[in-house]
Amino acid sequence: MALTKKGDFMYGTTSGDTQAELRSYSVANGHEATRFASSKCDCGCRTFALQTDEEAGVAIRTCSDCGQEHLMGDSEDYLEEATPEGHACVCENEVFELVSGVSVYKGTHDVRWYYIACHCVECNLVGVFADWKCEAGDAAAFLAKV
Repeated sequence: MALTKKGDFMYGTTSGDTQAELRSYSVANGHEATRFASSKCDCGCRTFALQTDEEAGVAIRTCSDCGQEHLMGDSEDYLEEATPEGHACVCENEVFELVSGVSVYKGTHDVRWYYIACHCVECNLVGVFADWKCEAGDAAAFLAKV
């Protein structure tokens, strides 16, 4: 399915749709995401509850199958200062597939901005639920931890 607009929101069914919405959001934000990764738990599950604190630069995903919490990206470095809050979809569901994207500094592989896009497993809404400036170094290493 291609992205479809319904009212103020975008809907899609694939991780490609979620990535496309993330890219569109990032372009409008002035820091285009060029590298992406989908979240997957060690147990194999791809759906999570998400908590973030954009001021502190912290994201925590909790597996909907096994309950394992995972600090995303470099969140461990900033957790002490954070007060993460949970996210819910407009349909009130709190379980999502997650796609992370980063923009990098021109001519480098260093992360400049971090985006977390969600795909609601209930209603198929897709959108960027959190983003922040992020000085995390190598993009590949950062995205390996989302």
